[in-house]
Amino acid sequence: MTTGTVRSLGDLQAHDLRRLLSGAGLVLDLGATSLVLHADAPALANDLLRVYRHFPACAAVGYADIWLELKHHRRWLKPWAPQVRLFCDAAQPFEPFPADAALPMMEWGTNWLIGQRTNHLLLLHAGCVARDGLALLMPAIPGSGKSTLTAALAHSGWRLLSDEFGACDPASGLVHAVLKPIALKNASIAVIRDRFATAAIGRTFVGTRKGDVAHVAAPAAAVAARHVAATPAAVLLPRWGPGSATRLEPIADDELFRALAFNAFNYAVLGETGFRTAVALVRSCVGWRLEYSDLDDALIQLDRWWHEQVTPPAKRQKAWEQLA
Repeated sequence: MTTGTVRSLGDLQAHDLRRLLSGAGLVLDLGATSLVLHADAPALANDLLRVYRHFPACAAVGYADIWLELKHHRRWLKPWAPQVRLFCDAAQPFEPFPADAALPMMEWGTNWLIGQRTNHLLLLHAGCVARDGLALLMPAIPGSGKSTLTAALAHSGWRLLSDEFGACDPASGLVHAVLKPIALKNASIAVIRDRFATAAIGRTFVGTRKGDVAHVAAPAAAVAARHVAATPAAVLLPRWGPGSATRLEPIADDELFRALAFNAFNYAVLGETGFRTAVALVRSCVGWRLEYSDLDDALIQLDRWWHEQVTPPAKRQKAWEQLA
């Protein structure tokens, strides 16, 4: 492989990627932010080829927002149980992981660093997809079914922007992609694998700190459009519950504001800008709650709801003009 050649990662051989990771480093352009990765963890290359398969395979040249290094470590007292350590700017913010779990460590570490450093945007903990140039934000706490629903929508005609971040620009009001693999846990892995034959799912990491985890690659079309922003149109608060009937209902503006502020990584950091951006989202978006257990029924009802309830463009524009 020639350094700097733009090809998809999925086109490479594992030895080519390992050479890049141990040399110049791999740059991952995620849309609103970028990452340079250096690594000598043996298992990582094959995992990256699967779950970042549609991303360009580019060597690191120049600026990137985050510089990350994963180092394989064999302990003197336990040489049979090697580990992987994560470093950023010479600091080691997390305890080591088992060497075979380099990908989960990279994903969780990268998410944490993005949440700490991306303060030019209001950064919501939210799944985010788009359709017809309009963004649907789904802020939620862990265990709500957010990632399962995001993965299902991303393979049902919606464009994936992020599984983890709703990145809203206070200046323009647009939502930007922070495009990474979708992390599924436990039973959700089989749900998505069984329903969507086109979903490229990496291997399952059993017994991690968050249970069994597998990652779904972002679709090729989403990767190609990762620099295309979307206008926020709706906020959906998802909640999965066993045996729950599918129920979609509007929520009041004060509840919508609380959900946005509570689920924002940097609401307090941004201060007045964070408050004003959250207010603009409330004024410009339809706010609803979804309770569900049947994913197929939820997708059908969401499709109908989207076409019937999306906010008129004039109202969205007025909210951001007031913010400016």
